[in-house]
Amino acid sequence: MMGRIVVGVDGSAGSLAALAWAIEEATFRKETVVAVQSWLPYSQVSPLESMAPVFQAGEGEAIAKDLLAEAVRKVVGDGAAEVVVEQRVFCDHPVSALLDASKGADMLVVGSRGHGGFLGLVLGSVSSQCVHHATCPVVVIRERGEGVG
Repeated sequence: MMGRIVVGVDGSAGSLAALAWAIEEATFRKETVVAVQSWLPYSQVSPLESMAPVFQAGEGEAIAKDLLAEAVRKVVGDGAAEVVVEQRVFCDHPVSALLDASKGADMLVVGSRGHGGFLGLVLGSVSSQCVHHATCPVVVIRERGEGVG
């Protein structure tokens, strides 16, 4: 059975670097890449805002699928990747989506910085949560030029 490398993609520069690294590693290992994008139907701007749905039924998933496909195109280009890149979209918090998708995977790859924002401050970073709770090895990819400290 071919192995799987799961990678979190949110469209940020960090997630694109993680996707590029995952594709390169999967090519070397002859494994499949599973690119994961998550979305939530409720606003995350402020906890004080009402939790009214932001999207019409089906709209959020369609937008997430388009964003994921565009991210994969940015990294792979117009040509085909040397490995299979599956695209999966989850209606869930990013950490939950990545932990679920990575069950039984050979590794989980995440960028060191995503979109973050207020929710990241409250819940902790996605990469940190994945490192502490994933059931497989986790690789955290820094963007080029991202310094230490």
